[in-house]
Amino acid sequence: MVKELQRAIEHQQHIQIIYLGRGGQTTMRTLRPLEVIGERLKAYCLTRKAPRVFVIDNILAVAPVVSGRAV
Repeated sequence: MVKELQRAIEHQQHIQIIYLGRGGQTTMRTLRPLEVIGERLKAYCLTRKAPRVFVIDNILAVAPVVSGRAV
């Protein structure tokens, strides 16, 4: 998972994630990943239009976004 996130950061690629949030709910987010710090991912969330920090262990799936769509 961390390797995929690092690759997206290096290539300045948007990603789509499925994230397990507080209370056990899952959300799908489109992100511009910025930095991996320890066990957390700093990213700009295009879904919420704000910077966010995600716990990497709570990221259930990652897919690259090409032309505005996840592949």
